Amino acid sequence: MSLIPSFFGGRRSGNVFDPFSLDVWDPFKDFAVHFPSEFSRENSVFVNTRIDWKETPEAHEFKADLPGLKKEEVKVEVEDDRVLQISGERKVEKEDKNDKWHRVERSSGRFQRRFRLPENAKLDQIKASMDNGVLTVTVPKAEVKKPDVKAIEISG
Repeated sequence: MSLIPSFFGGRRSGNVFDPFSLDVWDPFKDFAVHFPSEFSRENSVFVNTRIDWKETPEAHEFKADLPGLKKEEVKVEVEDDRVLQISGERKVEKEDKNDKWHRVERSSGRFQRRFRLPENAKLDQIKASMDNGVLTVTVPKAEVKKPDVKAIEISG
């Protein structure tokens, strides 16, 4: 037990002096805010869609975990100003009046994520694939042409 009170709700792990050992602090966790259930269900997928962006020497690669979605329910688009947009929707399951729900944790609703692509992105060669609920978008990079260097002889 620490003798120093924690301003972050006592949620420290590991070394007290490690600035990275804090869990994420939510300043609103004690406020009782109740949104209508339709609002929270509608936006829950938008908030939870996580996308990784990795750059390799050949391409930019985006990976999104979209469990339970089919490729027909996901859209990948590129706008003129080099903006990659990944969006989709998970439909709400049909409910039977005789069903008794004990817990609803799977989210439904729309999601949309947008990324500005760098200048070296080949917009006309973007490829997307979906395998086991993981969307992979590959954006090839244009080769950066190295300037020709010409040695100048020094006279004298």
